[in-house]
Amino acid sequence: MEKIDTVVVGAGQAGVAMSEHLTGHGIPHVVLERDRIAERWRTGRWDSLVANGPAWHDRFPNMEFDCDGDAFADKESVAAYFEAYAKRLDAPIRTGVEVKSVTPRDGGFLLETSGGRIEAHNVVAATGPFQKPAIPPVIPADAPPVQMHSNAYRNPDQLPDGAVLVVGGGSSGVQIAEELMKAGRRVYLSIGPHDRPPRRYRQRDNVWWLGVLGKWAANTPGPGAEHVTIAVSGAEGGKTIDFRRLAQQGMTLLGMTAGYDEGKVTFADDLRTNLIAGDQNYLSVLDEADAYIAKHGLDLPPEPEARYIPEDPDCVTNPILELDLVEAGIGTVLWATGYQFDFGWIRADTFDDRGRPVHERGVSREPGIYFVGLPWQSHRGSSFIWGVWHDAKFIADQIAIQNGYRAYEGQAAIRMPQAV
Repeated sequence: MEKIDTVVVGAGQAGVAMSEHLTGHGIPHVVLERDRIAERWRTGRWDSLVANGPAWHDRFPNMEFDCDGDAFADKESVAAYFEAYAKRLDAPIRTGVEVKSVTPRDGGFLLETSGGRIEAHNVVAATGPFQKPAIPPVIPADAPPVQMHSNAYRNPDQLPDGAVLVVGGGSSGVQIAEELMKAGRRVYLSIGPHDRPPRRYRQRDNVWWLGVLGKWAANTPGPGAEHVTIAVSGAEGGKTIDFRRLAQQGMTLLGMTAGYDEGKVTFADDLRTNLIAGDQNYLSVLDEADAYIAKHGLDLPPEPEARYIPEDPDCVTNPILELDLVEAGIGTVLWATGYQFDFGWIRADTFDDRGRPVHERGVSREPGIYFVGLPWQSHRGSSFIWGVWHDAKFIADQIAIQNGYRAYEGQAAIRMPQAV
């Protein structure tokens, strides 16, 4: 049986970052990946996906992207970036190896993998936040429209003929909905509570404002904020999402999807409320940015036109609360409703009753089990490319500290000087 100090599970951004920092501490380790490096970027996203942050920001500190810093890297470029980074590190990554279970054993862990058994002192779950697609149990699986999660969507030609109901007004939902509309599809977009930050304001990108305003460093999401989606996009060179303008171009906006009965989907009467709340979030960022510029005397030109909010379109003033899927000609319901954790392979007592990890900055309550890449693991940026690198450093430090304690064998007795 193979024995090694630390096993990292997953070779995406979190796993590659962990390998870098473990190597820095001289800790023997291996990274196990069931597919290829950064596989989720390759095959778990739609064809036209680009990063939601510019390349100068959404990267590891020690290597830049092979593109303009203000550009938004496409998904293949992101996957190639991590592959090149791992090669540069000579990271001990084994692809095509699936970890089937991790079980505490004799002060360490036994891993059952498709490549054989491994014993390890430490295990780092670096499988990220996008594990199990979450589809609310609203429409029965045998209902007439094709139903799919956004992780299975690739392009408009993939879908059957007809209109499309997209459920979810976050980054994925709105980008897919707009792509479908531009492809000539009739699109209905169901929108819940959301934040709607500006893509750029006064010559600075949203990620820059999040940094200087201290929002990336926030270590708690605030009441309910963890479940509020962020409507921001890097598509077409990056642009601020404006739901009302999408409606003016032909998209039909709906409130939150509430229920289903005999071929009809019902929606909450909350569309306008959700849009107004999104506007308030948008305008609050502009206010904070203006105050920061004034306080620091920055020479960034005013942008008064950014405060213009279009009038409510008809679908907002006269909201649709019930939609007959057949009459509307809907051939596909696309769920852009996020993901759930799937840590069933870790057989340790460090999860709550909903299967979420119980941890402190990624250090679990099961000694030797660690997590990297969780949303809000230590701060708002934890699940982002740059944020996961810093969290991985913290976890590697903790492993090194515990390894130091484990290696301690006791100090030899010190002979006290004799009295003269």
